[in-house]
Amino acid sequence: MTATRTFAAHDGTTLAYHLVGEGEPLICLPGGAMRASAYLGDLGGLSAHRQLVLLDLRGTGGSAVPADPSTYRCERLVADVEALREHLGLESMDVLAHSAAGNLGMLYAAAHPGRVRRLALVTPTAWAAGVPVTAEDRLAAARMRKGEPWFEEAYAALDAQLRGVDTPGSAYPFFYGRWDAAARAHAAASPQQLNQAAATVFATESTFDPPATRTALAALAAPVLVLAGERDGVPTPERAAEMAALFPDAELAVQPGGGHFPWLDDPGWFARTVGAFFDAGLRSVRVNGIRIA
Repeated sequence: MTATRTFAAHDGTTLAYHLVGEGEPLICLPGGAMRASAYLGDLGGLSAHRQLVLLDLRGTGGSAVPADPSTYRCERLVADVEALREHLGLESMDVLAHSAAGNLGMLYAAAHPGRVRRLALVTPTAWAAGVPVTAEDRLAAARMRKGEPWFEEAYAALDAQLRGVDTPGSAYPFFYGRWDAAARAHAAASPQQLNQAAATVFATESTFDPPATRTALAALAAPVLVLAGERDGVPTPERAAEMAALFPDAELAVQPGGGHFPWLDDPGWFARTVGAFFDAGLRSVRVNGIRIA
């Protein structure tokens, strides 16, 4: 069962969040960029471990469109995350950030290190810290799917998109470890959930200072999990390892067969791995770099 609540950001914009599950809150920041949090679902059953607090970033989902479009910039969204923490009355909080929100999670941790207890970055991008996702990263990851029946059409579409050429084809299959009915439905919902105007501001007008962000993250005391999908190109596992190296207390987990939305590809693996990370009291062992409860 999902409950929806609202609160006021510091500039008066009404923001919505959705509560899924019960237990200790886990703040969940959606990517897209600027996609409504509904696409996160229950994160593969992670709601059985924690109460998910799914924030709709301003201008998405149930959150209001702000009067000032420049507040869609990533560094300005940090204030919305802090306003949510204040609204919930949390001294510190666990944070999960997906995809483009990896930048937001990093900037929030850099600005408010004492407010972050644990931070999970799920298939994140890290432009804010100067870690790129290149066209060759994405094409190389895509070529690993050459045996798929949809490969030729999807690869041509991806190549065209990366060269800035309009194409009727779709590269969506490369974002999923399995291009099955669930993945197709998930992808089909994206255009309705995405605020494209806000995404453009987030992607092109955000002001990042990678050296300053790296310096702040190098001093972060909170444990960090960087989770990558084995088949993902945004980021590749190699880029994810670069991100993990930014933190003094970080672990890298690579989900076998996982894509950009790994909770869809293997919900059990995802929920166990992320759930174990956030449960500091859970007895666990590490096998091949993976924490297992």
